Amino acid sequence: MTAAAPEPLIETDAAIIGAGPVGLFQAFQLGLQEIRAHVIDALPHVGGQPAALYASKPIYDIPAVPVCSGRELIDALMRQAAPFAPQFHLGHRVETLERHSDGRWRLGTDRGLRLLARVVVIAAGVGAFQPQRLKLAGIEAFEERQLFYGVADAARFAGQRLLIVGGGDSALDWAIHFATVTDQAPASVTLLHRRDGFQAAPASVARMKALHAAGRLRFIVGQITGLEQSADRLTAVQVTGHDGTVTPWPLDALLVFHGLSPSLGPVTGWQLALERKQLRVDSEKFQTSAPGVFAVGDVNTYPGKQKLILCGFHEATLAAHAARAIVAPGQELPHEYSTSSVRLHRLLGAEPL
Repeated sequence: MTAAAPEPLIETDAAIIGAGPVGLFQAFQLGLQEIRAHVIDALPHVGGQPAALYASKPIYDIPAVPVCSGRELIDALMRQAAPFAPQFHLGHRVETLERHSDGRWRLGTDRGLRLLARVVVIAAGVGAFQPQRLKLAGIEAFEERQLFYGVADAARFAGQRLLIVGGGDSALDWAIHFATVTDQAPASVTLLHRRDGFQAAPASVARMKALHAAGRLRFIVGQITGLEQSADRLTAVQVTGHDGTVTPWPLDALLVFHGLSPSLGPVTGWQLALERKQLRVDSEKFQTSAPGVFAVGDVNTYPGKQKLILCGFHEATLAAHAARAIVAPGQELPHEYSTSSVRLHRLLGAEPL
């Protein structure tokens, strides 16, 4: 049998590991320095911790924004970076980082993606988030076909019997979304949780219960204890209630939100200086012990470090300026203000004043 051909090598100015808020702002800042960037994240969606853990919860310490939800912050950062068209590779875990013979950095992911970048920025937060998987013999065979731990494309569930498992913000938010969407809606939506109590925003709980009362979605209490299949298709799961009763629940797709666990994973093997499981950087360029490899956000440490999103934004700004000297040596850009710079207005597609 002929081995599968490797993915073609993608050459770029910069590779950003992590698509959380700091990684997204890093893409914007690199764009201002006219540096092309590819963004890689282990999750199937952008947003990192804000999107995964507190999408609907308020954030109060973003400069000039009195309050916004995690999802609103991520949406705004995506709009801000859009003029520079960063290329996203979601659902990819970076496994290898090696110095190339010409001084560039070669990255490889668990799904065969290969990149060659002049600079690398690690914006991995507290690590790559991995979903807590459903512990059920044989269920892994259906991953990415009928079993999903995140939603990258909501439209793929159109016309399907959808079972959503979990009691946190992500589970309720998606249950509400699918129960209220009018275009490409699922055939039915059921929310399953082990108890009639939730770790979600009160407004989301109230909304879910109202939709349940109106017959827009089903809510059942229990746990998945078995599966049923025909040929290579998952046809139903067995749900065991508090009284021990086992009920087969027919489905076409299963969405599981049991939480996420962060881990630095392969980063610890990249021969970068570490201190208490964080990457040690200088506070001038936020460069690691390897020239051309930077670290911003919660993944790094230096004297006076504060783990705040706004501090990560500052770090991303200085890292972008330092990256310019590597990507385009001898072509330093003048210091400019976005208010008056014709160059920046051109890059951003802004109307001239």
